[in-house]
Amino acid sequence: MQQLLERVWGYERFRPLQLEAMQAILSGRDSVVVLPTGGGKSLCFQAPALVREGLALIVSPLISLMKDQVDALTASGVPAAALNSSLGARERGELLAKLQAGHYRLLYVSPERLVGEESEGFRRLLERCAVWCIAVDEAHCISQWGHDFRPEYRQLGRLRECFPGISIHAYTATATERVRRDIASELGLRQPQVLVGSFDRPNLIYRALARTNLRRQLEQILQRHRDEAGIIYCISRKEVEALAAWLQGLGYRAEAYHAGLSDSDRSRRQDAFRNERIDIVVATVAFGMGIDRSNVRFVIHAGAPRSLEHYQQESGRAGRDGLEAECALIWSPADFIKWRSLTAQGGAIDPAVRQHLREMEAYAAGVRCRHRALVSYFGQSYEPSNCGGCDVCLGELERAEEPLLLAQKILSCVARLRRGWGTRHLTDVLSGKQTPKVLERGHQELSTFGLLRDLPGSEIRGYIEQLTELGYLSRTEDDYPVHLLAPKGVELLKRRGSEAPLALYRQPRVARGVERALKIAPAAQQSWSGVDRGLFEALRELRLKVAAERGVPPYVVFHDKTLRELARQRPQTAEELLRIHGIGRRKAEDFGPAFLAAIRKWGQVI
Repeated sequence: MQQLLERVWGYERFRPLQLEAMQAILSGRDSVVVLPTGGGKSLCFQAPALVREGLALIVSPLISLMKDQVDALTASGVPAAALNSSLGARERGELLAKLQAGHYRLLYVSPERLVGEESEGFRRLLERCAVWCIAVDEAHCISQWGHDFRPEYRQLGRLRECFPGISIHAYTATATERVRRDIASELGLRQPQVLVGSFDRPNLIYRALARTNLRRQLEQILQRHRDEAGIIYCISRKEVEALAAWLQGLGYRAEAYHAGLSDSDRSRRQDAFRNERIDIVVATVAFGMGIDRSNVRFVIHAGAPRSLEHYQQESGRAGRDGLEAECALIWSPADFIKWRSLTAQGGAIDPAVRQHLREMEAYAAGVRCRHRALVSYFGQSYEPSNCGGCDVCLGELERAEEPLLLAQKILSCVARLRRGWGTRHLTDVLSGKQTPKVLERGHQELSTFGLLRDLPGSEIRGYIEQLTELGYLSRTEDDYPVHLLAPKGVELLKRRGSEAPLALYRQPRVARGVERALKIAPAAQQSWSGVDRGLFEALRELRLKVAAERGVPPYVVFHDKTLRELARQRPQTAEELLRIHGIGRRKAEDFGPAFLAAIRKWGQVI
C-alpha cells in the first residue's frame, strides 16, 4: 500500500486512519469511515482496488462527483469509469464491453443504477465482473438524521440482499454518532469497523461576524482573496441573485447557483467554477456536494446555516488541498427567525430543528475557540489551548469596557423579569424596544428597561451567550429555552470592582471606511514559506493551459499544494520531480516535461 501511495499518487505517507480503512476493505470487513473533507476518504477505497483482482463498485450521488474522481484516477493511470445517464448509447456500449472484459478496477454508479426498479439486468452483469467490495460515498445521505438526506439513498438498504457475500463500506465527511448508527443500520452492515477521524480542520481560519453592512463586510473579506476561488452561501434565492449581480458589477468573475435554475444552467455554472473560468459562486445550499475543486480559498456564509452540521459540511468545502483557507460567518438574529419560518410545518417547529438553530446561534454569538466549538459538537475533545486559526484565538475580538458593570446590568434584568425569558425578549428589554410582547407584559416599566440601548442587539446577544457559557446564567433545555439567574450569577451581582476578574468580548467596532488589520494565521504563514509567488502564478497559468488541452479540471493536473511545492523546491530533473508531493509516475511522465521546462525558463528570466 505504501508503494502504491508513492508510485501512483505521489504521497509520502498515509493520513490518519487511511491505512486502517484500507485494511478493513482488504480483510472483507464492513466499515463506516468518517474523515473530514480533505482527509483523503476517496483514497481509502481507491488504493485497495489496485491490490485486489476484480471490480470495486463505488456508489456516488452525483454525476459531477463521479466525473471528477474518474478524471483524477485516469490522470494517475488507474483504470476507472462511471456509468451514468450522461453517456450516449455508443459510450455506454463501449464501457459495458470493457467492463465485461475486466478492464476496470473501479466503477462508479448512482444508487438508482444499482438498486432501482430497472437495475436487475445490470446487477446480473455485475455478477460476471467479479465485484469484491462496495463503497458508498457521501453515506450521510442515507440517514434521515443527516444534513443532506436523499430518499433515493434509502434504496441502498437492498445492497446486502443483492450482494450477500460482499463487504460494504460507508464513507462520509460529517456524521454525528446518531447518523453513524443510522448508516450502519440502513445498509445492514455486519459488525462494521467504525473509524472516526478528527473533525478538526486545522488549515481553516474561522471567523464569525455580526452583520452590520453586509456588502462592505463582504468586500473586506474579498480584498484578502483577490483572484482566488470561493463560495458565498445565502439563505434565499433572491439574496443569491442580488449578491451575484452586485459582484459582477464590481468586476468579479461570479455566478449565481440555486435550485431555481435549469439543469443546463446549473451544470454550466458548475463546470465554469470547476474549470476556473469563474472564481466565485454565490449559492444556496443546493451547491457544493458535486464540486471537488480543491483550491477554494474562502467560504462565506452571508447568513447563518440551519445547524452546526451544515456549517461544518459547507465551510469544509474550503481548503480541501490542505492549504490555508478562510471561513467567515456573517450572521444576524434575523437569520434564525427566517429559518424557523422556513422549517415550520403547520405552525410548529420540530424540536430537533429548534435545537440545531439554538446551537448554531450559540456558536455565532459566542467567543469560544471556533475549532474547539466545532470539534466538541461532534463529541470529540480539543487539546490545544490556542488554535491559532480563529478570530477568538488570534485576538481579533475586543474586550468590553467595564465588564462587571455590563454583566450586572444583564443579570439584573434577568432577575427583574422574575420568570425566565428567551434571548430575544431579554435583548429587547435591555435595548429598550417597545415590542408587543414587552408592552403586553409591562416590561417597559422595569428599571432595567433600556439599560443597554446604546449597544447593537447582536452585541447584547453575544454577552448573554458568554454569561451563559461562563455559568452566570443557566438555560433550560425545553423547546422554548429561557435564561435563568444561576447561583454564580447571584454572587456576581453582589461583587464590586476588582473583586470579579471578568472578561467579556465583542466584535471590533470599526469606523466606516477603516479596514481592520487582521493577523495572518500560522497555517498561512507556513504554507507560503519559501514559495516563489511569481513562479507559482506562472505554474498556475501553465496548469490551466494543460487542463484545457486535456479537457479536465485544473486540479486533476496538480493541486495548489503541489504547485507551491514546485515553486518552493524548483526541481530540475524527472527524478527530483517525483519527490514533490502529489506527483506520481504517471503524472510525472505526462505533465512533468512541461512543468520542468517552465521552472527552468523562470530561472533564466530572473
